[in-house]
Amino acid sequence: MRRTLPPARKPARILCLWFALFLVPSPLLAQQSALQPPPTVVFMTDFGVVDDSVALCKGVMYGVAPNLRIVDLTHQVNAFSIRDGARFLFGATPYFPAATVFVAVVDPGVGSSRKAVVVKSKRGQFFVLPDNGLMTMVEDRDGVEAIREVTNPDWMVGAKISSTFHGRDIFSPVGAHIARGDDWTQVGPVVKELVRLDLKPASVDDKGLTGEVIALDGPFGNLITNITADDFLKLGYQRGDKLKVTIAGREIEMPFAKTFSDVPLKQPLLFIDSRGRASFALNQASFAAAYGIDPPRPVFIPRKGH
Repeated sequence: MRRTLPPARKPARILCLWFALFLVPSPLLAQQSALQPPPTVVFMTDFGVVDDSVALCKGVMYGVAPNLRIVDLTHQVNAFSIRDGARFLFGATPYFPAATVFVAVVDPGVGSSRKAVVVKSKRGQFFVLPDNGLMTMVEDRDGVEAIREVTNPDWMVGAKISSTFHGRDIFSPVGAHIARGDDWTQVGPVVKELVRLDLKPASVDDKGLTGEVIALDGPFGNLITNITADDFLKLGYQRGDKLKVTIAGREIEMPFAKTFSDVPLKQPLLFIDSRGRASFALNQASFAAAYGIDPPRPVFIPRKGH
């Protein structure tokens, strides 16, 4: 005689099958999820983190797009320093994919006649920011496909926009709208060109290379310059060579080294940093503090043998 399950157990078996099919993610569903990451906003400001400004902006973004992923680039940009903000955007964008939205609020002209804009680069990334020069370095490297001014009130927060907190009321909601897939061309009219920073590139001549210290490397006190590795190497130096560099009128002798530990503690070196630029450091000490360097400051490096 064929054995059958008791009638009371059949519904439980069916329930288990239903659970396996519909509630337990299959490898295929997991693979599809991996191929469709959540919309991403990379957020940068000079707000700092001692008050609620950054959190309020994030709250606005989540209100527009609850499944948003927000990556904090930094909120410690030196206050009002558009140059530093431009440098951080330049350094970060190559590491994020197309369709990433960068919301950048370094805005000393907030509430003035300066435009709020959305920029699409030729790499397919979007930038929501004040039109004050923040895009200069990215534009030079990646190119710009299109620019639009933010004028559509439906993409902003509140019936009355604050004249001093456009990060919350304009840039954050616009960034979230774009990240969730809304048609970015609805943000406002076309803008022909962006405001640009006056950034002078380093120059090489028969005597050597003239450049500039443009920033410090966070708490470490390393000097960041506008001198690319390619331009520096035109001078003929190899690692291990000694050279005399003039920084802010002071001549300092140091080697061209690979990394900090190639020199004794608190001794200077010139090295190529992680972003491909010539930089100056002391091993486990602050170059800026030791030599009293406050950017911007001129730099001259002679050709090898001069």
